[in-house]
Amino acid sequence: MVRVIPYAAIQFASHEQWKHVLMVEDIRTVSPGRRFLAGSLAGVTASTLTYPLDLARARMAVTEKSRYSSLRDVFRHLLKEEGWLALYRGFSPTILGVIPYAGASFFTFETLKRRHLEYCKRPARAYEKMFFGACAGAVGQTSSYPFDIVRRRMQTAADLNFPRLGVWAALKKIALEEGIRGGLFKGLTLNWVKGPIAVGVSFTTFDLVQTLLRRLHRESKTVPK
Repeated sequence: MVRVIPYAAIQFASHEQWKHVLMVEDIRTVSPGRRFLAGSLAGVTASTLTYPLDLARARMAVTEKSRYSSLRDVFRHLLKEEGWLALYRGFSPTILGVIPYAGASFFTFETLKRRHLEYCKRPARAYEKMFFGACAGAVGQTSSYPFDIVRRRMQTAADLNFPRLGVWAALKKIALEEGIRGGLFKGLTLNWVKGPIAVGVSFTTFDLVQTLLRRLHRESKTVPK
């Protein structure tokens, strides 16, 4: 939760800002590429600002409970034993993975909502948004999963004795030693169950709350002083 809450908040907030900067909603500049880019940049922004929390979470997940007593203890050990640069170890595969993941997720969700409005002539209902979000999560996870595998291996290299390699060298090593399906896509099937549900809920919740806040804002402007 310490990492998920700030990550989601930063990602959704920055996505709205990037949409404004890239003029994604401007009818004169409607472009699928800009929609994808806005999502990717939102993911990069959130990942960059919250990466040390993700690293600490990964370390706590793969080590004995006796090694780290708390999140603060993880950072204390990291800085003392491995230095400041260790806070961003595995950052490269994270960014390489988040670009297709966030880009594909936001692109899929926004595109499905837009197509639904064009064909049905009405905004999508909550359960339809949930389905669109689930599709977005499945597409995003599948497109970036190998980089997620490498990210976790690099983050926990010191604890699991995984050699410190570059992104492409690590991808090659895993593929050769463990295979494509058993290595680079290991655990993807389970993530298809968990991931789409989580993404569907988060996208739907954000969309509904944003719609509510915008309506309240408009109504506040019409109230006579």
